[in-house]
Amino acid sequence: MRVVAMIMAGGAGTRLTALSDNRAKPGVPFAGKFRIIDFTLSNCVNSGIFNVAVLTQYSPHSLNNHIGIGKPWDLDRQRGGVHLLHPYQSKATEDWYKGTAHAISQNIDFIKNSHADTVLILSGDHIYTQDYRDMLDFHYQTKADLTLAVRNVPLEETDRFGIMTVNDQNRVTDFHEKPKNRDKGTLASMGVYIFNAELLIKRLLEDSPEDPRIDFGAHVIPSMIPRDKVMAYLFEGYWVDVGTVQSYWETSLELTNPMPPLNLYDPDWVIHTRSQERPPVKIDPNSKVQQSLLSNGCVIRGTVLHSILSPGVYISPGAVVKDSIILNDTWIGPGAIIDKSIIDTNVVVGGGARVGVGDDTTPNHHMPEKLSTGINVIGEESVIPMGKTIGRNVLVNSYTTEDDFPEGDIPSAETISPTNGAY
Repeated sequence: MRVVAMIMAGGAGTRLTALSDNRAKPGVPFAGKFRIIDFTLSNCVNSGIFNVAVLTQYSPHSLNNHIGIGKPWDLDRQRGGVHLLHPYQSKATEDWYKGTAHAISQNIDFIKNSHADTVLILSGDHIYTQDYRDMLDFHYQTKADLTLAVRNVPLEETDRFGIMTVNDQNRVTDFHEKPKNRDKGTLASMGVYIFNAELLIKRLLEDSPEDPRIDFGAHVIPSMIPRDKVMAYLFEGYWVDVGTVQSYWETSLELTNPMPPLNLYDPDWVIHTRSQERPPVKIDPNSKVQQSLLSNGCVIRGTVLHSILSPGVYISPGAVVKDSIILNDTWIGPGAIIDKSIIDTNVVVGGGARVGVGDDTTPNHHMPEKLSTGINVIGEESVIPMGKTIGRNVLVNSYTTEDDFPEGDIPSAETISPTNGAY
């Protein structure tokens, strides 16, 4: 069987606030040295799938630069390899993907030219390790037209997923995309689909104003259930959707546990990435590091507790970083204190500044549904003034300068943005 993998990497990822303002969600750094999309790409090559397309759309530059020609994943091949597919305009198509199914339909020619008989459709913004060969075997053995990877999720999270009902043969009998009522069960779609290529093309070409084919969950899958064989493959391994600030923070810091649920050190399932050539981590004699992940190029002259540092982070003497995620090349000044915060790339935190202070966890005034658990998010290339105190659930948007901050402390739930139009 010839398999082509289509990775959906074009979502805006707005729930991650400033982290995805200037990069596609799959391109957001994760676990220090990785990007989110590294897990899906690595799953493909570890499963023996080397014909891979990545469909990009929103702010793709960082992601495109990261993937390049695919060499870190052994995808720089003359036959197969990785292909970056962008929206394009022609006489018959529009230049913007309206949804997941619409994105695939705009690239039907790519599927045809790949001569694949099986199409594996994946999301590029989930953290998981999965051998797709097991699911492919299930798909072929059951003679399915479409197979969905599923897992049980907490009842309170069912409104974030496609929820389905199956019979005793695991055939899907009903499907509800992000149901508002929590009475549809807890069996959720992981966004991993296996289609018979010929049937996939046929179903996508049935698009019409009366019966659209824009999203798989909202349109294609429900339309296939009554007339095609749609099967559910139960996946019981590790899988997390890091689409919210809380989930991203929580999932990341779990990796600092002595026995984390996701094993980044498995020699039989390597997570590949594009690594930068940086010197080793340097830890000064008077510094302190506990239960943390430190990436190459970091210099630690202060204290790092239960945190994750991406490459090139500098922690000045007397600075304390606790329960936080610090991304590439950020500079933490002398005596600064960072608590329960996510700080993006190339940020400067002035000496003596305190980020994450107090017990006031009032949800952010501008986006209460995204920042409500006490986590601060500091956007890339921002500058936090010396001595500035910042509460909880505060968003500092990218490119904010010292001059953009008002006088005095920044209370919880506030949002600080550039005043010069840079954001």
